[in-house]
Amino acid sequence: MLKSIIFPFFVLTGMLLSCMKGQKVDLVIHNAKIHVMDDANSVQEAMAIRDGKIIEVGPERQILNKYRYDEEIDALGKDIYPGLTDAHGHMLMYANQKLGVDLTGAKSMDEVLYRCEKYAAKSSNKFIIGRGWDQSLWANDSMPNNSKLSQVFKDIPVCLYRVDGHAALVNDYVLNKAQITANDVSGGEVRFENGQATGLLVDNAMDLVTKVLPSYSLNQVKETILEIQEELYQYGITGVHEAGIDFKHIAMFRSLVKSGKLKMDVYAMLMNSPQNRAFVEKNGRYQFRNLSIRSFKVFADGALGSRGALLKKPYSDDPHSHGLLLTSVGDMKKVADFCLKHGYQMNTHGIGDSANALILAIYKDAFKRNPDHRFRVEHAQVIDPIDFAKFAEYAVFPSVQPTHATSDQRWAEKRLGKNRLLGAYAYKSLLKQYGMLAVGTDFPVESTNPFLTIHAAVQRKNGQNEPMNGFLPNEALSFDEVMKGMTIWAAFASFQENKLGSLEKGKKATFVIFEKPMESQAAFVQNYAWRTFINGKLVFALDEL
Repeated sequence: MLKSIIFPFFVLTGMLLSCMKGQKVDLVIHNAKIHVMDDANSVQEAMAIRDGKIIEVGPERQILNKYRYDEEIDALGKDIYPGLTDAHGHMLMYANQKLGVDLTGAKSMDEVLYRCEKYAAKSSNKFIIGRGWDQSLWANDSMPNNSKLSQVFKDIPVCLYRVDGHAALVNDYVLNKAQITANDVSGGEVRFENGQATGLLVDNAMDLVTKVLPSYSLNQVKETILEIQEELYQYGITGVHEAGIDFKHIAMFRSLVKSGKLKMDVYAMLMNSPQNRAFVEKNGRYQFRNLSIRSFKVFADGALGSRGALLKKPYSDDPHSHGLLLTSVGDMKKVADFCLKHGYQMNTHGIGDSANALILAIYKDAFKRNPDHRFRVEHAQVIDPIDFAKFAEYAVFPSVQPTHATSDQRWAEKRLGKNRLLGAYAYKSLLKQYGMLAVGTDFPVESTNPFLTIHAAVQRKNGQNEPMNGFLPNEALSFDEVMKGMTIWAAFASFQENKLGSLEKGKKATFVIFEKPMESQAAFVQNYAWRTFINGKLVFALDEL
């Protein structure tokens, strides 16, 4: 009797195992070091993929014996991570910079003028828009005026944005066309000398000239965004949190996604405008394929480099200035209320310690109403030490860009003074409070290169390995922490942790195989993606360049 029971059992088991071994998938990756980025920090050898989703991750023998596949890739022992997400980038801003004059790294105002003249000589545009100048790289750290600019360009509009996008230098042609004659701007400044406008506009004052500036065609912007996508793929970046779009850009991104050309995941933050609020009231949380919209971008203050960041005490190198509040506390509270009502996230730009304190006070109420609000502070750059604990108390998500620390280290102490540096670029302290960080680059303010971000976060040095001992090294992150900040924590920061950020069963098969081992060394080492996949499809191969 027992024999008659056991025999069918083994036959049935064998049949089941045979069926399991024959499961069909589209792709198997093996001979890999797969960093799953799950809670257990698992590292596996192989992965099976079907219909753009991960079916299983596990030991090589198990995966190869269990599945039949159309395609297999020997990863040659290379590191595999979930596709990287840049948690704070500006594709639109970068597209405009690429279409205009790139002033990044210009060493003087004369070099700025030279680049503008060179651009004008070859461009069919009857205007010049540039971006990237940084007066801290010049012999004199003073903000520029437009005297030479207006002499060279008398009859066309010229607008040149500072590297951080929080100041612009325009020529007299633009000043006259915009009829700017006085400095009466809430949250901004029109700079005057001897009663004459110098052409320098800071923060909200830049809005005065927007209406008189020409713009690039929609097709030009679309084509350039796709070029940027290819640039990001080479680094293994498969997603961007687009930090601020106007209403007209929603349709543009949607059309790029619909065409199948924009494949990367875009989590777009809406600017606070009546049109964008009406869009939310009509559509709620918006998802169209790989385009996700459920957040608002708000500016509390300006930038430290242009002395627009709002500080509790005056700037150490300008005792007459505390910086600028770009959005009133009342208006920020209204945005917070709107976001909570519609299930949206509020992502507020906060650089100075005063701005961050104001944001945290507003977010306190959000926590009382919804403990899982996931409201973010973008940058969280200078924090008064007494305010750090509020990130934990009110569940405030820090979104940081480590390369800002290594770029600003040349002049940060000059702006803030030594004591205030104790709460600046304090990524480790912020991590201890909230338990997670979203990590980005803030391109094109900084480079799109995530390996510079990793180096800045872990070694606290720039690509030239400066400063020698690292800038504020006590605030360094570990390699694993910064990688989580660009994968699973970035997914959590955008409500996408159930489909992105780790290589677990059921999630999107969006991942990158890196060319070199993924590690952080004392001296900067450049790396690239060897293969980049989105939804199980190859979108970049290094050896096909």
